[in-house]
Amino acid sequence: MSSKGGRGAASAPAASKAAKGKKSGKPGAEEKREDVLQAVLIADDFQTKFLPFSLDKPRCLLPLGNTPLIEYTLEFLAMNWVQEVYIYCGTHSEQIEHYIHNSRWSPIAPSCPFSTIEFIRVADARSVGDFLRDLDKRNIIGSDFLLVHGDLVSNLSLEGALAAHKARREANRDSCMTMVLREAGEGDHHTKRKAINPVFVVDPAQKRCLQYEELNPLQDESYLELDPTILECSEFETRADLIDPQIDICTPDVLALWSESFDYELPRANFLHGVLKDWELNGKMIHTEVVTEGYSARAMNLQMYDAISSDFRHGWVYPFTPDFNFLKNQTYRRRGYQVFQENDVLIEDDTKTFDAMIGRDTHVGSRSIIQGSIIGRNCKIGSDVRIIGSIIWDDAEIADGAVIENTVIADAVHVGKGASIHEGSLISYGVHIGDQAEVKPATVLSLQNYNRKPLNLQTEVVGAQGKGGIFHYPEEDDADAEALQKLENALIYEIDNLGFETSSASDFSSEDVSDDDSEAGSATPSQPTARSRLSSFASDDSGAPGFSSFHADAVHGILEVLRGSVGDFDSEKLEFTSLRLANNASDTATRKAVATAFVRRAVELTNPESGCLDAVRAAKDTLTSRKGASDFVSKVGVGERSLSDQVEFALAVQRACVSTTKVVEAGKAGNLLAAMLQQMYDLDILEEDALLEWWGDERGQEGDTMTTVRAKCQALIEWLENAEEESDEDESEEEEDSEDE
Repeated sequence: MSSKGGRGAASAPAASKAAKGKKSGKPGAEEKREDVLQAVLIADDFQTKFLPFSLDKPRCLLPLGNTPLIEYTLEFLAMNWVQEVYIYCGTHSEQIEHYIHNSRWSPIAPSCPFSTIEFIRVADARSVGDFLRDLDKRNIIGSDFLLVHGDLVSNLSLEGALAAHKARREANRDSCMTMVLREAGEGDHHTKRKAINPVFVVDPAQKRCLQYEELNPLQDESYLELDPTILECSEFETRADLIDPQIDICTPDVLALWSESFDYELPRANFLHGVLKDWELNGKMIHTEVVTEGYSARAMNLQMYDAISSDFRHGWVYPFTPDFNFLKNQTYRRRGYQVFQENDVLIEDDTKTFDAMIGRDTHVGSRSIIQGSIIGRNCKIGSDVRIIGSIIWDDAEIADGAVIENTVIADAVHVGKGASIHEGSLISYGVHIGDQAEVKPATVLSLQNYNRKPLNLQTEVVGAQGKGGIFHYPEEDDADAEALQKLENALIYEIDNLGFETSSASDFSSEDVSDDDSEAGSATPSQPTARSRLSSFASDDSGAPGFSSFHADAVHGILEVLRGSVGDFDSEKLEFTSLRLANNASDTATRKAVATAFVRRAVELTNPESGCLDAVRAAKDTLTSRKGASDFVSKVGVGERSLSDQVEFALAVQRACVSTTKVVEAGKAGNLLAAMLQQMYDLDILEEDALLEWWGDERGQEGDTMTTVRAKCQALIEWLENAEEESDEDESEEEEDSEDE
C-alpha cells in the first residue's frame, strides 16, 4: 500500500523535497519522474547470523540501543531525500508491516516523509536475488534507486555520491551502479567484518571496480588471483581496507542483470563478482565512491551488532545518539556520568552505573554494578548484580548476586540468584537460568531449535529450576562452511579453537597505546590475544582490565561538558578525579583521555551539523568557548607541567588526531593537530621548548599515518625555531650594548 503527500519526520526540507516527488496530471510530469529518488529496502537477507533471536522476530526489528534497527535505516533514507520506499519482506513479514503501520513511518501518518511506502511479499523467495528478480518484473522502478538493507546504521550524506553517479551515467549509459564504501584502514577496525574480508580491485582514476573477491581465514591460501585483463590497465589498486555497508546507487539495468542470471543469490559474492567477471559479455560498469567521513555500517551479524551498539552509545553515529529519542514515547536523557536513562527508572543510591543506557520502568537493586551495557524496559535487576559489556532487552529478571559478562539477553529471560553467564553467550526469549547455575562462555540457549521444534530441558546447563537448552544451528554441507558459519554467528570472534591465529591489534591501536606500558596488557602487535572482541575506536581497549571503561567514561564525560550539554569544568574536574581514582588510571591513561576528548570535540565542530568550522576556529572554540576548558587541559591533561609532561601530552594529542583518520582524511587530521598545538602554545598550555622536543621525539614518527599527520606541523615548528633564533639574537645584542656601556 502507499500514501501520498506526507510531511517530513526528519526535517522540513525533507518534507518539501518529498512533496516534489508526487505524480501530477500536468503535462511534462513524466519528464520529472527522474527527480524522484526511490529506495528498495531488503528487510530479510535469508541469513542465519542472528539465530536464535531471528526465529521469533525479524532482524530489522531487533533493538539496537533499545530502538528497532529499521528505524536507523529509514532515518538514513529520509535524510537523503528519498521519496518512495519499497520494502521487501521475507519471514515475519506481518510483524514488519504491523510495526510500520503503527509507527511515524506509516503511509497515513502526517509525520511520514515519504510520498510512497509499499510492502512487497514474494511467497517463494529464498534469496535477495529472488527479491530483485521479482522487482524487475513489476516495472515500478523508473530511474536511479538506492538499494539498502534493513540493518543499516548510517549518517552519511549521499549528495556527492548521487551527483557523481548521475554524471557517470549521463556520460556512459553502461555505468549502472555505484557502491558507497567507507575507508577504515587495514587493521581490525571495529565495524569491519572479521570472518569475511572483502577485497575490491579498483581503477583509481575512473573509480571503476574491476574485480571483487572475498577472503576468509579458513582458506588454504589467502591470496588474490587477479583477472589477467586487469594487468592491462595502466593503474589499479587492491583495496582490503574498505567497510562495505552495502549502500548501492543503481540504475534499472541492475535489475535486468539480476534477471539474466537466476543463480545469483547474494549481492556481493554472486552478483558483483559475476557481473565484473563477465564484463566483456554484459558491457556494464560498476563504480565506487569511497567516503572518509561519517559513519556507516550494517549489523549483519552479532559481532557487528555489538560493535555498532557500542558506537551508538558513545555518540559516534551523531546525530543518532542515545538521547535522539527515535520513537515518540522515548524519553532518554543523560543522567550521571555517561548514563542515559528514560523516565520512571529506579536505581538504588549505592548502585554504580557507568557508560550505560537504561529503559523505562526498570528497577536496579542495591550495590549492583552496570557498566558498558544497554538495559531495556521493565527489567527487574536485583541487589549485588554485576552486568558488564552486555545487552539486555525488555522484561528481563536478573536475581540477586547474578553476574552477566559480554552477553546478549532477549526479552522475558529470567536469571536466578547467584547465577553466572560468561562472555559470548546468547540467551534467547523466555529462557530461565536457575539459581547458582553457571553458563559457560559462548553458550547459546533457547526454548526451540532452528526448525522451531521445542528443545528438551537441559538442567545441567540451565540449572534445576531452569528452562531451555543448547541451541543447535542448521548443519552446512561441508566442514569449512560450518566452521565459517561458527565464526560469523558468534558474538565474540574466536578462531583459536579452529587452529588459526589472528591478531587483535589494529594499526591504530598499536600506534595509539604502544607507549602505555602501565596500561597495556598482553594485547600487543607481537602478542595477539586469544580472543578478538570488536570494539569501537572511541573506547580503544588497550587490553588492561578497567582501562577501556575508564577511557570511554572519561572521554564522554569531558565531551558532554565541551558540548555544553551538562555541567562545567569545575564539577567535571571532580568527576574526572573520582573516576581516575576508582579505576586506578595512570598518568598516561589520563593524558590520553583528555587529549581524545578535546580532539574529538574539535572534529565535531568541523562537521556540517556543528557549523563546519575550519581547523583553526575549531581548535580555538574547543579550548576557549567553555569556561575553564584550557585550565582543565593544563592541570588535568598535562599535569605537573614539567617539560617531559608537556611532551607526553603533545604526543597524546598527536595520537588522538591520528585516531580520527578512521573518519576524516589524514590531511585534515594533520591540520587539526597543528591548530590544536598552536592554540595550546598561545594559551600557555604547552611551552616552546616542549613543542620543539616533541617534534624531535621518534615516537611521533612511528608509522606512515603518524608521520603524515605530524607533517602538517612543519610550519609551526619552523616559526617557533625562527622566533627562538630571533630571541637569541636580541639577547646577544642586548648583552653587547650592556658591555659597551
